[in-house]
Amino acid sequence: MSDDLATLAALIAQPGQPETLFKAFEEATQRLVGHQLFTLLYVDGQEVARIYSNRPTEYPVSGRKTMGPTPWGKHVLDERKPYLGKDKAGIRWAFFDHALIESMGLGSVINIPAIYDGKVVGTINLLAPEHHYREEHVAPVERLAPMLVPAFLAARAKAGAA
Repeated sequence: MSDDLATLAALIAQPGQPETLFKAFEEATQRLVGHQLFTLLYVDGQEVARIYSNRPTEYPVSGRKTMGPTPWGKHVLDERKPYLGKDKAGIRWAFFDHALIESMGLGSVINIPAIYDGKVVGTINLLAPEHHYREEHVAPVERLAPMLVPAFLAARAKAGAA
């Protein structure tokens, strides 16, 4: 874990951002807890945008979209808590696109909010087959989340300037 933190911290200062950092973060979480789908979304008020995806065919990097109030949004975005969905019921509870997720052979999820100044500025989203994730998988990803705060803020600022 400390090696992952040191590596990510060193990468923040390097050119080629944010892709360099996103790829390293994806690789670190793969080693720590595993995943088949890895995405990053920045949050700006009631809008979100996918800024990284390891499966861009199914989940492309996209523009901003309004996110209506949902139980998942209340839990992760408003209450700033990680979400662990261990099975397909947890996926169905959280996501309107659960049919696509399930069609990809995925059935468990970890969503980690990246928090800055008391607000969620992005979410880290890892999905794997049903029953892959357990409680002990959340903390290692949560400890790395602050490393992405600068990239989430930069993506939000860039989109606002566009």
